[in-house]
Parts: sequence; C-alpha cells; structure tokens
Amino acid sequence: MKILVVEDEAKTGDYLKQGLVEAGFVVDLARDGVDGLHLGASGDYALAILDVMLPKMNGWDILAGMRRAGCETPVLFLTARDQVEDRVKGLELGADDYLVKPFAFSELLARVRTLLRRGSRSKEPEQLRAADLELDLLRRRVTRAGQRIDLTAKEFALLELLLRRRGEVLPRSLIASQIWDMNFDSDTNVIEVAVRRLRAKMDDGFEPKLIRTVRGMGYVFEDKTQ
Repeated sequence: MKILVVEDEAKTGDYLKQGLVEAGFVVDLARDGVDGLHLGASGDYALAILDVMLPKMNGWDILAGMRRAGCETPVLFLTARDQVEDRVKGLELGADDYLVKPFAFSELLARVRTLLRRGSRSKEPEQLRAADLELDLLRRRVTRAGQRIDLTAKEFALLELLLRRRGEVLPRSLIASQIWDMNFDSDTNVIEVAVRRLRAKMDDGFEPKLIRTVRGMGYVFEDKTQ
C-alpha cells in the first residue's frame, strides 16, 4: 500500500518514512504544503499523514483542498498542538484521526493499520491476486496454492510493486527508488539478490512461474493463466 507523508521537519519526516517502509509500505514524502496538496489531491494513496504546521500551506488547507478535489483518502493529522479546538477543526474538515507529537512509532503504526482496515473510503483493495498467489495487504501475508509464504518487509513490498504493475517491465532504477529509496547503482547487486530470494520463496516448486527477467531491462510479473 502507498502512503503519503507531509512533514517539514527533516528528522521526523525521514524517521516516519523509514519506519513505514520497513513495515512494508511504499511511501512518498513531501516537505511543504504545496507539494503535499499536489500529491494528495491525486488520490493515489491509501492514507495521507499530514503535519499541521507546514511551510507554504498548512495541513488543514491541504485536507480541504483534497476534499474539494474529490479525494476521499483517509487522513491522519500529526501536530505538536494539543488543543481541543485544533482537533475539532481537523475532524470537521474530514480528518480520520489525530496524533499529538511526540508519539511512539508503534502507536502511529497501529493507528495507520486501523485506518487502513477501516478503509470505507479507500479505493485500495485489501487483497491482490494472480494465478494461485494471494497478497493480504492489511495483514501483510502471502499465500500460494494455499501455502503460507513468509517474506521480509522488503520482499513483500517488492512483490506488491511487481504485482500491482503486472505485465509491465520494471527497470532496476524504478525498483531501487520505490523499494530501497535510493538511486540505482549498476555496481550493486542488491536488486538481483532480492529478486532471486523472492523467486526462491514464491516461484520455486510452483507453476506457473510468475516473475520473469527481461535481459538488459528489468523484471516483469506475468500471469499466463489470464
């Protein structure tokens, strides 16, 4: 699942992104309100986490702009201001939850998962399926032919990315930026190793094979049963 974080404090933003990525989510991070609204209004996210006090545009205005654009993405507010009036204002604008800084990341993650499970307004599916493979996005579980497959957070995120964009050849540079949040270095084999380990878990011993290498280009998820 893809989450938008809008946070201008560099340390807090990087901390949130790293923690959510390690929990298996794909995360976009915006540093100011204008960029946050531009991304948030696209409706491409399962959840948006918004700081209230931001440069150029505050979190309340981002939320109002998202709702005017018809975007019903669930929103969790983060703020250092623990005032009843602030919480009421955010909720009246259509926020789904409110967390006061400082907070424990475990609490934020629990609230994120609760909002995603609630998901009444989210267009994100709870499961992704192809052939006999099933990804449960909320429980972060994978099964193939009814057998449970244990994946690391990175492996799950890689498989989710490939499955969401099935039939599309994904270059290593895109995988590196989306899953490892880094620029692709042709001298590193981290992606090849990760794909090899993923294949060993969810392709070896099963038919059809679902992940294919396109030499010189990247990787593609193909479901030949469809």
